[in-house]
Amino acid sequence: QVQLVESGGGLVQAGGSLRLSCTASGRTISTYAMGWFRQAPGKERDFVAAITASGLGKNYADPVKGRFTISRENAANTVYLQMNSLKPEDTAVYYCARRRSDRRTYYKDDFEYWGQGTQVTVSS
Repeated sequence: QVQLVESGGGLVQAGGSLRLSCTASGRTISTYAMGWFRQAPGKERDFVAAITASGLGKNYADPVKGRFTISRENAANTVYLQMNSLKPEDTAVYYCARRRSDRRTYYKDDFEYWGQGTQVTVSS
């Protein structure tokens, strides 16, 4: 079992920045791809970004390309999401998740362990 805990959310004005962290305990995440998803009220949980185990491969959803950066520090069992130029439409609960070892895509069902989420609110 692995436990994932997100932190770093909060209230920020449009144009501002936040950095989210996701720290794992229980088992290492260093050999797994990791992802960030977000869910706004009344909407589905959507893919935001993902990173391969090595950190060399990164994938982003179109709405966040050029503004968000995913990274990881395997020695610290932590994944980050740097969010710049935030917009009100980025408001959501952000979740990190560990991808199943036998999957190669980034759909929600490809991920098996989830954190509890951290709220990001962007005011206009």
